[in-house]
Amino acid sequence: MKPESPTPENKFADVPLRVKTWGYIIIAFSLAISHPLAMKVFVSWISFQCFFEFLKLFKVKTNLVFLSLVVGISQFFLLYFLKDEDYFICSAVLTAIFLLYFFILKASFQQLSGIAMALIVCLFSFPHLAFIRDHDSGIYSIIFVVVVTELNDVFQYLMGKFFGKHKIVPSISPNKTLEGFLGGVFLTIILSNILGYFLLPFNILINTPIGLLLGVFGFFGDVFMSYLKRKAAVKDTGDLLPGHGGLLDRMDSLIFNAPLFFCILTFLLKR
Repeated sequence: MKPESPTPENKFADVPLRVKTWGYIIIAFSLAISHPLAMKVFVSWISFQCFFEFLKLFKVKTNLVFLSLVVGISQFFLLYFLKDEDYFICSAVLTAIFLLYFFILKASFQQLSGIAMALIVCLFSFPHLAFIRDHDSGIYSIIFVVVVTELNDVFQYLMGKFFGKHKIVPSISPNKTLEGFLGGVFLTIILSNILGYFLLPFNILINTPIGLLLGVFGFFGDVFMSYLKRKAAVKDTGDLLPGHGGLLDRMDSLIFNAPLFFCILTFLLKR
């Protein structure tokens, strides 16, 4: 017997809960970007929570909270006291210490690979949010990249719900469609130009490719996490955010977009 096709009502059943959670996310984000120090605290908390979710994802059962606290607290002090280059050197040392610790505990190769990936995301990718906030155009730039990235997720989700017919990565994320991807990226380019006009010192010739890159790489970040969840046989990385899943489920699009936008910003503003 063929499964019953979802009705339009069922397709959008989770939207009210998602919208309510978005309200809390916006409040937390607004407080975080209010000051560079608050941003460092916020990014360190993100790394704590996301590393915790990563450890659960890779079925690591040793001192989850303690190890995640070490990552979060260490990151805060590194962000607070060190410049970008020194931060990355010390983070690399911290990553090596963590991997040695898990190697001594005789973690499997798959777990070691997963932990290395988690440390790269938490200690090397997400900190770029703090670096962007510390930039000359700080608060405007961080609002731009986060809003464009997160709304790209929303655009692709809604375009997929309305028009999605052709699966784009069915073996990894069955709900993602070509129509959702293309429609989402198109709307993200438009949003990039609208927000960029008010928040960035660039014109349409710069804001358009920025929107394109953030739309495409945001999608890749989402697919990357979907692949890890598929391998771990879980739907969400946690339940911290009702309607969204874990924090990693909400932050996945920034895994590539945060460092990418920081590099773009640094290159363009130094010219």
